[in-house]
Amino acid sequence: MNKLEEVKKILNQKNASLVVAYENGEIKEYYQDRIKDIKDILTQNPNALKGAIVADKVIGKVAGSLLTVAGVKEIYADIISEYAIPVLEKNHIKYEYKEKVEYIINQTKTGMCPMENRYKDENDINVIYRELLNL
Repeated sequence: MNKLEEVKKILNQKNASLVVAYENGEIKEYYQDRIKDIKDILTQNPNALKGAIVADKVIGKVAGSLLTVAGVKEIYADIISEYAIPVLEKNHIKYEYKEKVEYIINQTKTGMCPMENRYKDENDINVIYRELLNL
C-alpha cells in the first residue's frame, strides 16, 4: 500500500478530518473542523508539510492554497471544490478526490463557505497563505 492509500484509509477508518504522512515517515491524524488543523501545523512549523502526503475530508481553494504553498506533494480529498483544482494543477500537486463540488458549502448549509467566497477570485495563493497565517 502506498502512502496516499494509507492516509486515505486512516482518514476514513478513524473519521479524522485530516491525515498527514510527513516526509520523515510519521503519520498523524487530526480532528478539528475546517482549516484549523492545517493552520495549526503551519503556525507551529511553516516547513512541516514540505513533501507531505495529505488526506482531507474537504479541500477548497483556501485549504488547497495553504497546502500548496506549504509544499505538499500529494493530496486526497473526500470532497474537492472546483476552485481548488486549478490551484493544484497550476502548481503540479498530484491530487485525487471522491467527489467534486462547485464550491465548499458553509457550516449552516445555506451557501458558499465564507473563506472560499472571500478568496475565490484571488490569483496569488501566497496572499491567501500570508493572510490566514497572519504573516
